[in-house]
This record gives sequence, C-alpha cells and structure tokens, in this order.
Amino acid sequence: MKFKDLFSEIFISLLANKVRSGLTILGIVIGIASVIAMVSIGQGASNQITKSIEGLGSNLLNIIPGTLRPGVGIVSSGRGSAQTLKNDDVEVIEKIDGVYRVSPEVSRRFQIIGINGKNTNSTVFGVTENYPIVRNLNISSGVFISESQNRSLARVAVLGPQAAYDLFGDEDPIGKVIKINKINFLVIGVAAPRGSVGFVNYDDIIYVPLLTMQKVLAGIDYLTVMAVKVESKDLINQVRDDIIYNLSIKHRVDPQNPDFTIASQEDILGTLNQVIATFTIFLASIAGISLLVGGIGIMNMMLTSVTERTREIGLRKAIGAKERDISLQFLAESVVLTLIGGIIGIILGSLIAISISYFAGISTSVSLFSIILAFGVSTIIGIIFGYYPARRASKLNPIEALRYE
Repeated sequence: MKFKDLFSEIFISLLANKVRSGLTILGIVIGIASVIAMVSIGQGASNQITKSIEGLGSNLLNIIPGTLRPGVGIVSSGRGSAQTLKNDDVEVIEKIDGVYRVSPEVSRRFQIIGINGKNTNSTVFGVTENYPIVRNLNISSGVFISESQNRSLARVAVLGPQAAYDLFGDEDPIGKVIKINKINFLVIGVAAPRGSVGFVNYDDIIYVPLLTMQKVLAGIDYLTVMAVKVESKDLINQVRDDIIYNLSIKHRVDPQNPDFTIASQEDILGTLNQVIATFTIFLASIAGISLLVGGIGIMNMMLTSVTERTREIGLRKAIGAKERDISLQFLAESVVLTLIGGIIGIILGSLIAISISYFAGISTSVSLFSIILAFGVSTIIGIIFGYYPARRASKLNPIEALRYE
C-alpha cells in the first residue's frame, strides 16, 4: 500500500466516527498534558530553589551546633538551642587555610514596633560586618553594620525590604527608630530584595550587631550558625575536614563524632533537588495512569473498529491485500490517534504550566526533554495498544470475514 493511500484511508476511517475518535484522543490529551504540567512544575521548582540557594552565597559551609545522626536529624538539644558554638570558635576557623570570611550568626524572632505604631513579628539576625560578603547581601540604601558598632554593642538595625515596608510603608526608614523587644534601635540601612528560600523570607529579616543580639536582646553567649565562605570551590572538602579537626580539638571532642554539623550548599541543594525529583516522579506517575487509561481506550476503539469493518477487511484480503497491509493500516490509525492527542496534550500542558506560573506565582519550566518524552510516550502507547487490534485484523480469514453480518 502506498504511503499516500495509507494516510487517506486512516483519516477517512477516523473521520467516519468523529465523536469516538475525539473521546479516544481526549484520554491521551489529558494524560500527556498532566505529565507535561507536573514535570514542568518540578523542574521549575528545582531551578528556582537552586537559584535562590546559590544567591545566598557561593562556596559556603554552614556550621550548625548539634550532631547529625542518620534518620534522626540534628540532636543534642536541636538546632538553635544547642550551645556548642561560641564566639571564639570564629578565630579558630579564620586561621584555617582556604577560609575567606566567617560570618557568626544568632537568630531570634521578636515583635518589632515602628515609631508610628506599626508592628510586625520578624526574625532578627545578630551578625557582623562579614555577613554581606559571605551571604551575598546588598544594601539598597544606607549602610550595613560596621565592626566598631558590633564591638560597642551599638543599637542599630538594617531592615529587609519587606520589614521596612511593614513598619514604615513608603516612607524612608533611614534615621528612624524602631523597638525590638521594647529596646530602641536606630535604622541605618535597608537591604536589597532577596526573596524566599523554603520557609525563610529573607526580605522580612532585620539585622543587628551580633554582640548586641547576644548581650542585649537574647542574653546568650553562643551562636546558632556560622557561615564560612571558602576561597575556592575546589577547597571546600579540604576546608571542611580542617574545620572538623580544629574545632573538635578546641571543643575536646572526638573528630569522628563532633558536637557540630557542617553542611555545604551542594549538600543542601542535592537533598532538596532529590526530594523535588522524587515528588515530581510521584506526581508524573499518577498523571501517567491517565495515559494508561487512554491507551486502553485506544485498544478498545480499535477492536471495535476491527469488528465493524470485518467485511471490509475480508474484501480487501480477497482482492489481494496482504496481512502486512491490513496490520499496518490499523497500527497506523492507532499511532495517528496518539500523536494527535500527544500534540494537543503538549500544547495544553505547556499552557497549564505557563498559567500556573503567571497566576499562582509558582515557577515552572517546560523543557525540550519533557516534550520529547511526551512524543515518545504517545508513540509507544499507539504502537503497544494498537498492535493487538492490528494483528487481529490481519489474521482474519477472508471467507469468514465476507460472511460476517
């Protein structure tokens, strides 16, 4: 059978039962669109998280108090309440080769009140002058906390853009006073927007000098985290090992079982991306069930078509059509159905992903891989679920087929 004749027969057959063909295609459309949308959302979320975490600082090591046990997490009182990191640990780390800057930090939540009576509940970070360098923080107006202000326990604050808006609206907050835990602080700067990472909104953070946080606001002498910026990405593992050894010696603990945990940006990214990938596969698998249902619908339609066209098949075979011609025709009909459904599904899935990104603000990414995957899946479904009806049609006995009523 000529290629032109084959396609002519295919479309005559499919158009003869428009409603049935349309419903069969709909099953494939829903399945492909669901898979495209789910994969796009997963890839977009992964890209957004990667960009956000990398934006917090490159070549970073985060030292967290408490030990990490597989399957348990941070123990030894838990992160934030463990007291194994002290201010003098910073000096030990700064002497290690490959360390560029160290940012000791303490964080607490406080009720913040502006001079105009507006208030907000925000996270307050006690930091040093190294914080902007280590964490890639930019200042949009004013200045950041200086070393002298930290040493003198100055009561000054730098506001995140969201915190500044919540407290002062469109007014310039520089030079104004806010109350943190009922203590007056002078606003000296406003940070540039950074967005959110996970459950942390970095635009809603307020920064104060580290020693002021420890001695005036929180009444503690330990740190909740130390961020270490390494000179080169190639030195991260070496610096990590040196930090573990030197801090363990200072803390008088076994280096094989230190009282702190070190996590790199790559560790955090790897864990988050693994979780996202697993979740995406799970959602795509659920969406793939509709593809299976659509495939079964195609098989059912083709089997019905074989039954309805039994006399036609018998007549074709009687005038010389070969089994291969009959099989190819029905198999091609099945593949054409799935390809049409696949193309519509790709367009619909892409539109859904773009709509979610536009209206819900959730990052999505329609990749070439997901489109190729959708085409491949739709073709395979057409071949698999169309093979049996095609083979059944080709094996019909022409005499019995001509007698079929």
